[in-house]
Amino acid sequence: MSVLDRLIAAVTPPETEQARLEARTKATSAAAPGDWLDQILQHHMDLEDAFAEVKASADAAGRSAALNQLGLLLTGHAIAEEAVIYPALAEDGEKAHAGMGYDEQAMVKVQMALLEKLDPMSQDFIDKLEHIEGAVAHHMYAEEGNWFLDLKEKASAADQAMLTRRYAEEYERYVGADMPA
Repeated sequence: MSVLDRLIAAVTPPETEQARLEARTKATSAAAPGDWLDQILQHHMDLEDAFAEVKASADAAGRSAALNQLGLLLTGHAIAEEAVIYPALAEDGEKAHAGMGYDEQAMVKVQMALLEKLDPMSQDFIDKLEHIEGAVAHHMYAEEGNWFLDLKEKASAADQAMLTRRYAEEYERYVGADMPA
């Protein structure tokens, strides 16, 4: 882990598993089947599974393939949020949350690019992957904890329908229709 990675980890300690579970449970309760929040929560779970797949891969080829899958899911999810959800947050008076969301996702993209340069079977790779996973978990916690619940509460029914449609379109445009929904 680089000095910068250690500094970031020290400044932003992870939330407890219990706090994450409570946020996820609350967000799940607020989501309606198939709506934008439900889609995002499913993508968050898909990302958690994809991180586990990378770590569980027993050889370099398998780990690289799993990393490619993780990168596809991370990027598709980020693009959909950046194109649809964060502008809605900003419009609803949450410009700080929107800006933080963009910044965090940009940092994950940079870190993923650096990860691709490491030997997939090295300890440096695992350390970097775990750092990225922690940053993504923290980001999801913020979204599930209050950012998206506030948007769900504030947005009109028409805006909710538009967010649902547009989020699905942007995700599918990047990831494709055959990937996890």
